[in-house]
Amino acid sequence: MKDENFDPSSLEKILKARLVVDMLTRIVVHYSFWFTEVRHQMGMDKALEVLEKATKQSVSIGLKKFSKVLDFELEDGLPKALLEMGEEEIEALMGAVAKNWLMNDGVWFQAVEFDNGMNDAKRCNDSCWAQFSPYEAFAIKKFLNLDDRCGLEGLKKALNFRMYAFINEQSVVDEGPKSFVFQMNDCRVQSARKRKKLDDYPCKSAGLVEYEYFARSIDKRIEAECIGCPPDEHPEEWFCAWRFSMRNQSNG
Repeated sequence: MKDENFDPSSLEKILKARLVVDMLTRIVVHYSFWFTEVRHQMGMDKALEVLEKATKQSVSIGLKKFSKVLDFELEDGLPKALLEMGEEEIEALMGAVAKNWLMNDGVWFQAVEFDNGMNDAKRCNDSCWAQFSPYEAFAIKKFLNLDDRCGLEGLKKALNFRMYAFINEQSVVDEGPKSFVFQMNDCRVQSARKRKKLDDYPCKSAGLVEYEYFARSIDKRIEAECIGCPPDEHPEEWFCAWRFSMRNQSNG
């Protein structure tokens, strides 16, 4: 006879529902540990290669299993309900996903900050960006089918598909064939602080990692230069601005 204290089937329905959410969270955490360990053992390039293979198979199998239990149809490997959404509805969903990503970033930052202080939170944040930017660039390159020498035009396209692009306002100022300036005209985080009469969040240390690593992961020939980013002073029309240029373009 099973001990009811250790038998999930004896739980109340609400506890079973909470357990499902907890189990899904474990999948996410376990997934991240796999990626982190492969990166540690074999390097980032190999980890990204393995991640692509594992994710393609994992998502396909997972959707099939969930579709049977939750009774939703799949079409071309995607939930049919997604494909039947209207344009405005699916774009709203993309925005909601991006906002949720930003919320999670903030929750992690504050969880460290409140227990260990701002310095440790910023240190963890900057290190996280050193890992996330190359991954996001990799994911976007695959999605857009950009080659490794897509240059500045490829980078412009990729910047429009970053998570931030779905929740912030950004623009590009062309300077010619060898460089362009990227401006973050409205930043959700900084605008919220501005409404609360708070100083800009000093995000330059993270930005130096974020933009350099992202650009370099799109095309190794691209260099990033900070024009201005908090705590730097900046004009009203942007919170941060970055110049991207080609290095050794004549030499290929």
